[in-house]
Formats: sequence, C-alpha cells, structure tokens
Amino acid sequence: MNIVSKSASLSGRIQVPGSKSHTIRALLLASLAEGTSVIRNPLASADCLSTAQAVPLLGASVTMDSTGNMWTVEGAGKRIHLPEDVVNVGNSGSLLYFLSPIAATFEGWSVFTGDESIRRRPVAHVADALTQMGAHAYISRPDSSSCPLLIQGPASAAHTVRTGGELSQYISGMMMAATRLNGTLRIELSNPKETPYLEMTRKWLDRTGASVRMSSDFTHIEVDGPAHLKPFDTAIPSDWEAAAFPLIAALITDSEIEIENADTSGTQGDEAIVAVLQSMGADIELNKTAGSLIVRGGKKARNKTGHLSTLGLPGKTLHANLSGYPDAVCALAAVSCFAEGTVCIEDIGVCRNKETDRISVLKSELEKLGADITEGSDSLTIRGHSPVLPDGTKNAQFALHGAEVESFLDHRVAMSLACLGLGLPGGQQVTVKDAECCSVSFPRFTEAMNGIGAGFIIS
Repeated sequence: MNIVSKSASLSGRIQVPGSKSHTIRALLLASLAEGTSVIRNPLASADCLSTAQAVPLLGASVTMDSTGNMWTVEGAGKRIHLPEDVVNVGNSGSLLYFLSPIAATFEGWSVFTGDESIRRRPVAHVADALTQMGAHAYISRPDSSSCPLLIQGPASAAHTVRTGGELSQYISGMMMAATRLNGTLRIELSNPKETPYLEMTRKWLDRTGASVRMSSDFTHIEVDGPAHLKPFDTAIPSDWEAAAFPLIAALITDSEIEIENADTSGTQGDEAIVAVLQSMGADIELNKTAGSLIVRGGKKARNKTGHLSTLGLPGKTLHANLSGYPDAVCALAAVSCFAEGTVCIEDIGVCRNKETDRISVLKSELEKLGADITEGSDSLTIRGHSPVLPDGTKNAQFALHGAEVESFLDHRVAMSLACLGLGLPGGQQVTVKDAECCSVSFPRFTEAMNGIGAGFIIS
C-alpha cells in the first residue's frame, strides 16, 4: 500500500489511538497478576495484538469485546509458566525486550523471534543483561547480534546487573521480571536514556503492588520480589507519539484542528514536543482541563502566517535533545524542514536501532524531497526554510518538492513523510511506499487524517 499526499488544509477534530507503551505494559502486568483486569481504550495496533497473542503462552487469557474498546485479561498469577511455544513478537521490539526477561525467570528454555525487521534489531545487550541475572542467553546465529534469541532460566535476584541503558525497554523488562524473583534485583545504568519510559514502568509497578526504588538520575534501580501483583481496571490514555503526526500536519498547512483526549498525566515523555515546537513559534494550545490540543498553522494561526523560525533563539539554532523521547524524531525532523533556521536534533543514537536506522533513513528520504540535512553519529541537523516570510509573503528560498520515498516498513517514518506532503506547494506530491506499516502504532491512520481533510490517496 502506498500513500499519496499533496497540499491540503485541515480542520475539525481528531482522536488519536491509546498509547502503545501503556497498552503493552498493561497487558503484561495484567497477565502476571492474580485475578481479572480490565483495559479500556487499548491500542489495537499490530504490536499490541502481538502482545495479546503472546501472553496466553504464559497461562493468561485475553478477551476483546465486540467494539475492541475493552480488553479483559485473566491473569495467570500463581499459574504462570514458561512460554509453551516459540514467542513470535511480530514487529514489536517492546514485546521482545519486555517479555524476554520475564521468560528468563522460569526454569527451562524460551525462544524469541519475529519478523524480518526484528531479526535485524540488536539483542546482544539483552543477552548480556540476562546472563548477569544468572540465566543463560544465546543468539542462535553465530554471525548475528539479533533474534532468534534462546534463553535458559531461571534467573536470580542475587546479582547486580550493570548495563548501559541507552535502550529503556529491556530495563523495563527486567523491572517487571524482578517481581517474580526472590529478593531484590539491583540494576545499575551507566548511560540511561528514554528515562520517561522507565518512570512509566515504575508507576505501573507501583499501582499493581510492586516495590520499586529509583534514583533521581535513573542510574540505580531496585525492585523487590516476589510481588503478588494486583489486577486493575484502567483506561489507556491517548498516545502522544501518535498525536505528533496530526500536530505537525496542522502546523505546516493552513489549518486549525483539535486533537481530543490528550494525555495530561505526565507519564509520556513525548508531551515535551509541544514546548519544542512552541519555541519555534508554533501556535499550539494545550488545555489540560479539557484534555485537548488546539493546533493552528499557516493563515489559520493567530499571527496569520504560521511562520516557524529558530532565528530568535540563541545562536539562531534550536538544539532539541530527544534522548528522553526519541520516537518524536521523525515528526520533528519533518516539521523542521518548514522552519526558518537550523534545528539540531541531538542525543538520538538509539534511533539507529529502532524498526530501521531512523537517522540514516530520515536523511536519505528527506533529501529526496529537497531538504538540507546532515547526519551525525547520534544527531540530525536540518537547515530549513519557511514557505512564507514573517510578513506572510512567499519565501523564494523554500525548496521542498514532491518525490517518491521509502518507508523502510517503519511506521513513524511513513507517517511523518505522509504528513510532510500536506505542506508542499500546489502541484507537488509525496508518494510513501509500503505505508501499511502505519498500523503498527496508528490503526486507520489514513482514515483518521482524511477525516480532518488530509485527502490521502491510497494506491
């Protein structure tokens, strides 16, 4: 499936799906708990459905109502057991990194694999951490650092795990796994990144009855076990990672939209994207009382131009450190192409190990569209131009144009490039190839965006 995107104006209200990060944590902890949990407004994306299909291998069950808006999980509790089959995580790195440490707490062998993308993503750091926990972990292919991953348990809490922590997901996995161990698991991180997600895991463990201690700099984590986790009834908040796409689409077009059911709980680090964009002059209002986000761009902005610029910032440059919320990189890189000045997106080395190497991919695909972009080892620098000058007249230096681009089967790459096409001059269009991957985190993305006027064409 390809998405064809061209100039459009957006209006109306849009609701983005529930949070993938919250949904997967809820499914796993509900499966570990004793009793029945209810998850409302779950994200029914490919990654979350892979999780729902995996937890029965441990003895839990998941029932979905006819609308898909409520999932009921019968926790395995004391009946939980070693996965009874190979765990195929599909495209979900979260499921791989969360569930493999849990599987390591059982006596016996577990095998984890996934799709082609997963079989390229690194797991050597996971294998090392699990070995430090007293389990044995092996990568099946001698010339690879990726799945299939073989694990022989049981792990033990009698060890201190020392690891980098640049990727947060396997740290969250060890924190959840610790609830099954006898004693206190200690985790020492030398370079913690994506720290809002560690805080999210801590809050989930707190609410289900686990005892967690975490230093303010996230370098020291302790989890006491065994913990008898409690079932829960909860609503999954909307996904800030998904909200970023209609947000940037509105900013680069003559648009006014309302993103409904915005998560104001502070549990998702991606909310920080609002302040980053506002520093460039973006017209965004976050109403925490109503839980909504009003976004105005172009001629619909309150200054009548929607001009985005970094020229008023120190050094005429926006330095955006996204180590805490690297999934916003794709959206920020796309919108930065429409801002006058320089945007440096920094401390994002972890993005080289996502669904694809997002740093290299964003450089190659944005350059096809006329962007001036430089790739660093852990950064991207975009030298952009606004389509209009501060007075609203046309900017002759704006040089973005249409082209055919590759998604590389990465959902965030696909959505960011599709949204970028909406801001191109009339007569230009972007064709995003293999865009069916959007369903990984935003089911019905094209339908939702077309509901506010995007006019995406599926080919």
